[in-house]
Amino acid sequence: MNTHAAGRTIVAGREPDRSGKVRDLFFLGDRILIVTSDRISAFDRVLPTRIPGKGRVLNTISAFWFDRLAAIVPNHKIATDPSEYPEPFRGDREALEGRSMLVRRGDVFPFECVVRGYLAGSGWKEYRALGTVSGVSLPRGLRLSDKLSEPIFTPSTKAEGTHDLPVSLAEMENALGKETARALRDLSLSLFREATAHAEGRGILIADTKFEFARVDGAIQLVDEALTPDSSRFWKAARYRPGEAQESFDKQFVREYLLGISWSGEEPAPELPPDVVEATIRRYREILEILTS
Repeated sequence: MNTHAAGRTIVAGREPDRSGKVRDLFFLGDRILIVTSDRISAFDRVLPTRIPGKGRVLNTISAFWFDRLAAIVPNHKIATDPSEYPEPFRGDREALEGRSMLVRRGDVFPFECVVRGYLAGSGWKEYRALGTVSGVSLPRGLRLSDKLSEPIFTPSTKAEGTHDLPVSLAEMENALGKETARALRDLSLSLFREATAHAEGRGILIADTKFEFARVDGAIQLVDEALTPDSSRFWKAARYRPGEAQESFDKQFVREYLLGISWSGEEPAPELPPDVVEATIRRYREILEILTS
């Protein structure tokens, strides 16, 4: 595997059919080979600096959660062992091992299913302004990082090349139908509760996360990634202090660095200094070890 100037990975001499911010997709009929790169994004922009080893961490964590949560909802994972991939990818084991996954192809629902257990990030900003998060009214007087009485479902649009926008459950119901939208909500909350129980047993709080679903062979399945440091906000329970910002095991560390240099998404995106790169991958590897060991 190598990478050309645009940052897309080339596997077995083939360029990906589609590339997202982090993942490169190779379409194989009713299956997709997903290769998770070392790219990192912030404020809807892919940064020019790579985080060496990040793709392996994300792929390993997703595979772990897909297996652990399969009793709640099926997922699209078929295999992570390159020896089980079709040719010519089977022959590129050295490049693909640890950072790739063969999955079932389906019709992805155009919403990110966000679940929040604590008040942080964009949810905190909306709450301060309106007292709500994605249309969900919350009690007065909550502080930054406060735990919510119950996890809440706060979906957003899933858009290529533009900012994701928060939507209400009613808007999601209008787009997908009430039965489907509520099924995605209920699955998201069930997944979050199960993952929270596992993480808290290892001293980790999941402040929020996002799930994506697709219809595969007529059934709803969990797809894309699951509870990774790219899609979730992880805090150490022993250091949790409500009312203030928390130390995170996710890319919030990168966002804070970028805000510190007054960058919030305009072009061109800045390079990350070596110390930020090292601190980022250290956090990613630590949460991998804590959650999956």
